[in-house]
Amino acid sequence: MRRRLDLAGALVAQPPVLFLDEPTTGLDPRSRIGMWDVIAELVASGSTLLLTTQYLEEADQLANKIAVIDHGKVIALGTADDLKSQVGGERLELTVSTPADIETARTVLAPVANGEITVDVPARRVTVPVTGGASALMESLRRLDAEAVKVLDVGLRRPSLDDVFLTLTGHAVEEAS
Repeated sequence: MRRRLDLAGALVAQPPVLFLDEPTTGLDPRSRIGMWDVIAELVASGSTLLLTTQYLEEADQLANKIAVIDHGKVIALGTADDLKSQVGGERLELTVSTPADIETARTVLAPVANGEITVDVPARRVTVPVTGGASALMESLRRLDAEAVKVLDVGLRRPSLDDVFLTLTGHAVEEAS
């Protein structure tokens, strides 16, 4: 309620430029979506908005241009799609029905992969970096079907802004070591 009141007070004067510092922190999902709607309406009506957020899904949803800042420096600038294409590649994520299918899937999908295939054995998940989008997905499913690998779930994913941030800042590497 406090955030809504703060935003309402700021909007009374219909400012041409509005600065919002993490406006959805602490909001429940319904309130967050409502805030996103208000922000989108502001931008559509011509207001310029500078939004700071650590919720990269929020930036992906709302921002026309995104600056990735690490240790106080802008390390990347562009649209969400521009930034995602910088880190490259789509990935095919699939869950197989049995642990035995994991190695078969890895072997069968190696020719389709555009990089290292990773597996999560307890989850029976295989992640394959690919190029070619839907055609790579279809080719992969044909190969798996030909080897009688039962697939419980499959998806073609583009990098998220979280992936972009972790790749560009190298924090995933620092935390893993």
